[in-house]
Amino acid sequence: MAVDGSLVGRVFPPTRPYRATEEKVREFAAASGVDWESGDPVPATFPIVLAFDAMNAFLDEVGVELSRIVHGEQKFSYARPIVPGDVLAASLSVATLRQIGGNDIIGTVSEITDETGAVVCTTSATLVHRAAEVA
Repeated sequence: MAVDGSLVGRVFPPTRPYRATEEKVREFAAASGVDWESGDPVPATFPIVLAFDAMNAFLDEVGVELSRIVHGEQKFSYARPIVPGDVLAASLSVATLRQIGGNDIIGTVSEITDETGAVVCTTSATLVHRAAEVA
């Protein structure tokens, strides 16, 4: 079943607040193969933690199985660096949707905001929702 085209432009509710503690940054850095120490800049890809939560909530709400998703592309654009102690949330919107060969190509944008509501980082992703196998 194809993803409904009326989703384009829809903004989904923000994720619950997430405190970017030094411990969480260190865990992320270690899992990413980065040697991170207190005082170092937070790894540039750290917002994926929030963007992934927002994407999973979006997929659940629209009834798309994660097992049929191929992650095509991810970009990060920063308004300011993330620092330990920031309390962040992500709001995902569907920017584009097209069908190719029975697959849905979904373009999403997630705004990562701090506790004041200021945008810290914007992430964009391309998701390929593979067509269901025909028996």
